[in-house]
Amino acid sequence: MSSRLEREVESFIAELRRENASPHTVRSYSSDLAQFVAYFSPPGEEPPAPEALDTLQLREWLGWLHQQGLSPVSMRRKLAAVRSFLQFLLRRGELGSNAAALVQSPKLLRTLPRVMNPDQANAIVDGAGPDSGHHTATARNAAILELLYGCGVRVSELVGLNLEDLDLAGRWILVRGKGRKERQVPIGSKAAAALERYLAERGPAGETAVFLNHRGGRLTDRAVRQIVKRLATLATGDDSVHPHSFRHAYATHLLASGADLRAIQELLGHARLSTTQRYTQVALTEVMAAYDKAHPRAGRKPRN
Repeated sequence: MSSRLEREVESFIAELRRENASPHTVRSYSSDLAQFVAYFSPPGEEPPAPEALDTLQLREWLGWLHQQGLSPVSMRRKLAAVRSFLQFLLRRGELGSNAAALVQSPKLLRTLPRVMNPDQANAIVDGAGPDSGHHTATARNAAILELLYGCGVRVSELVGLNLEDLDLAGRWILVRGKGRKERQVPIGSKAAAALERYLAERGPAGETAVFLNHRGGRLTDRAVRQIVKRLATLATGDDSVHPHSFRHAYATHLLASGADLRAIQELLGHARLSTTQRYTQVALTEVMAAYDKAHPRAGRKPRN
């Protein structure tokens, strides 16, 4: 028989589904909260009731996650899942307070994202095109890479696209980002052409998703990561490239070409401008590297 804590978690996950949370969010919260319950359920013992959880216990749980070698990013995600779960119980009147709200999130190291240069990004995208000769260079995979680099969408946004979200005549796509927020993103001529080729080949399947797997169902974000890694390795020998690499490249290359920072924020769907401003640091780092490499006096110390 399941514990009360497990039953409450199941109710929370069911509520997420009723609220049409993204499949990625539901999967992540389900996994994180299952691990959370397992931590508080040692063999032969019943886990505490939700109202019995306090900040000290939650801090000890975070400390245990750190001992397991989890990164601050993963720890913050798991803590966010617990906060949302306890807030759900607070709204239902089953808790007097949210103990997780008083637990400080692990600090992140402010590292700049590694960004491909335009030649590298184009080599990977062109390598998926119809003239590349690669057996993995299908119309679908070419359209995937064109959208990742040409529109800067997240992988979850890419696989969440439906046919009704495409306006190829107007050159727009409707994207559902984090928190189910919608935004319109312009699509360039090459990405539009790649999509048209794929859709003509895809046929009138019953599935509403734009990108389908070989069984005719919606393509998963995991499958897209595998496709990107395989195509990047074929084109450049770099197996570290992932879908978000193209989002970084999209933003950085727009900024380097003179695009307005606020416009890039809107295109990326960032809630805060400070998130977008990271790319100014990336662009500045690249400018300084070019200066140090090219200017004859860049690396010289002044004479006494």
